[in-house]
Amino acid sequence: MIILGVDPGLSLTGWGLVQSSGGDALSLISYGCIKTKPAETITERLKTIHLSIVALIRENHPEEMAIEELFFLKEARTVASVGQARGAILVAAAVENLPVYEYNPRHIKMAMTGYGSADKSQMQKMVKTVLRLSEIPQPDDAADALAIAMCHINTKRTQTALSKAKAGK
Repeated sequence: MIILGVDPGLSLTGWGLVQSSGGDALSLISYGCIKTKPAETITERLKTIHLSIVALIRENHPEEMAIEELFFLKEARTVASVGQARGAILVAAAVENLPVYEYNPRHIKMAMTGYGSADKSQMQKMVKTVLRLSEIPQPDDAADALAIAMCHINTKRTQTALSKAKAGK
């Protein structure tokens, strides 16, 4: 199964593609960032994000998308721009009939490190370790997107195991 993880943002939208085979092993397919220019209009920036996500979906054929939920930051303008970027991303998934799963930052940290208040460096080290990479993916937004994809895979595995355990009772 191939999962597309997305860390939404207006200036930088991180993305990461992770493959889960039958066992516990995860493998990196690719990662990167969609960059938009502050000098462009908001509509042009959202169009760039939308079309880039559509292209990623069409080129890589993920079975599901995992995206970070919108959480309230201190600055309302940041929340609004991230929300707009999320909208462009969610519409891209809907147009391509790609199921979307949303995770809050605490859930992602818990799934990756076992600690819901883990810091960014702990998360990045786990991404590097689990995917057996020689270095931490850069920029941070791409590493975050990989963590979101990995969180989704781990969450699905846990849910499947719980379902099997319940069925066995």
